[in-house]
Amino acid sequence: MGRRLFGTDGVRGAAGAVLTAELALRLGRAAVLGAFPDGRGDGPRPRVLVVRDTRESGPMLEAAFAAGAAACGADVALAGVVPTPAAALIVRRRGYDLAAVVSASHNPFADNGIKLFGPDGRKLPDDAEERVSALVEALPDEALHATDIGTVAPLPGAADEHLAALDERFAGLDLTGRRIALDCANGATVGVAPEAFRRRGADVVVTGDAPDGRNINAGVGSTHPEAIVALVRESGAELGFAFDGDGDRLLAVDADGRPYDGDELLAIMARHLHAAGRLQGGVAVTVMSNYGFHRAMDAAGIPVATTPVGDRHVMAALAERGWNLGGEQSGHLIETGFVPSGDGVAAALLLVEALAGRPLADSGAMERLPQVLVNVPVADRDGAMGDPALRDAIAAADADLAGRGRVLVRASGTEQLVRVMAEAPTEDEARAACEALVAQVPGRVG
Repeated sequence: MGRRLFGTDGVRGAAGAVLTAELALRLGRAAVLGAFPDGRGDGPRPRVLVVRDTRESGPMLEAAFAAGAAACGADVALAGVVPTPAAALIVRRRGYDLAAVVSASHNPFADNGIKLFGPDGRKLPDDAEERVSALVEALPDEALHATDIGTVAPLPGAADEHLAALDERFAGLDLTGRRIALDCANGATVGVAPEAFRRRGADVVVTGDAPDGRNINAGVGSTHPEAIVALVRESGAELGFAFDGDGDRLLAVDADGRPYDGDELLAIMARHLHAAGRLQGGVAVTVMSNYGFHRAMDAAGIPVATTPVGDRHVMAALAERGWNLGGEQSGHLIETGFVPSGDGVAAALLLVEALAGRPLADSGAMERLPQVLVNVPVADRDGAMGDPALRDAIAAADADLAGRGRVLVRASGTEQLVRVMAEAPTEDEARAACEALVAQVPGRVG
């Protein structure tokens, strides 16, 4: 099964159909045996932390994964509903060998997922996921280590521990009397985000804070900015933040209701940390980051590393270089001095710190270039990408836009699509460049 089981963000699919209780149980067993080369952590028994979001399928999958892990001799702690970054934080602070997050992030409630974190708080590397994947299929149905069955017990206070860490990191941030709007996506940040801002003295107004198991991400959250835009305008808030279902990504809105994506927020944070002498090296972003971000960082004298799509690749680039800031256009923003994972709440507080009382609209951190993206259905995405005529067309478009914009043509990692993107000084020029490349993609269907 290999990497086909694990996508860019764990194992994900329709709960009960693709991601079944049986698969979750096998994942629990395989994770304990395969996450480490020797199959064990440092202690006499592996210690495993499990957290989840608010989906109605969460308790089922949490219980199944925990049962599988305990059947292989692990002691499992169930932390309940907390944001994904809380798992990355607590697994390091308490010395767990492994953490599992039961969540499908920004997907609809009918989906769910399981992603695995190692003792360093980072998502498991590819080779560990490959071992787990292979074991999911290879393990027999019978439970292993039946004479050394582990325990399953609740872990109270995980949200409080996350809040305490935020208190430590942002102890000097005073938001007294400032009205901040939050959209918790009816997800895992409900118990953390509003309280974190209230502890700073903010006047907090909230939407998406009444999860019922089925309304996670339903018209709310970072993928539905219309909800936070409406709340900001109705409440007169100076700033708004929208999180996704598991709390590891962020979108911001200024007082006029204009949304700001991850590129723009990261540019503000990078310049702030750089000016304060707290930016280690440069910033890591993915190939999807807007060309305007690169121009802004170049003007500020901040190096940029570019990675494939996926926050795991951003984190790997940061670790390799010893840098402390990176992220994705989608809103995964990582400041490793706090936690080696995207943390929407921490990122929101860092942004407020960076603004230092200025309106978000006056940040001036970067100027976005118009971007046009077309997904082209093809019969063979890999074959299309290897076509010499397409490669020549890409090179010609890059040369034409050199210093002014760029093009990016890549195969989808999950569908038979070739994604064609162009950025240029004007939308008309970006659209023309994109359409010219689309015409060169071979094997188009539909």
